[in-house]
Amino acid sequence: MHSASNKYLLAAAICCFAAALAHLGCIFFGGEWYRFFGAGEQMARMAEQGLWYPTIVTSIIVLVLLVWMLYGLSGAGVIKRLPLTKLALILITSIFLLRGVSFIGLMPMFPENSLTFWLISSGICLVIGSLFALGSWQQWSVLGEKKA
Repeated sequence: MHSASNKYLLAAAICCFAAALAHLGCIFFGGEWYRFFGAGEQMARMAEQGLWYPTIVTSIIVLVLLVWMLYGLSGAGVIKRLPLTKLALILITSIFLLRGVSFIGLMPMFPENSLTFWLISSGICLVIGSLFALGSWQQWSVLGEKKA
């Protein structure tokens, strides 16, 4: 394990944790949080009606973000190396960066989401993806080492 933690991967992991907490807030606080974070009126109404769909979708997002947080911590050397860390970091970086730049193509699929939602969430994805990219690049040789 690397002796000094990688600040970029650590920051990326913290961002994933914060995003997971924000999504959990939507589940626990309901429609107003879905509206505030720009998830669309339909998701907000479904949450207010007690329908399961928003909770399931948001829970999946929370779980994914928490797994990505763990891989960020693993790559940073803060926790034990997880299986396939190098591959996971490549995929996580790619997904965040792709999501950040592809919002124009995604907007028609989610017409209720506001432009503000798309700009802010895409910017956040680009920042987190960049943190993962920089941190992975810095750790690349360390991540390739065999565990003793």
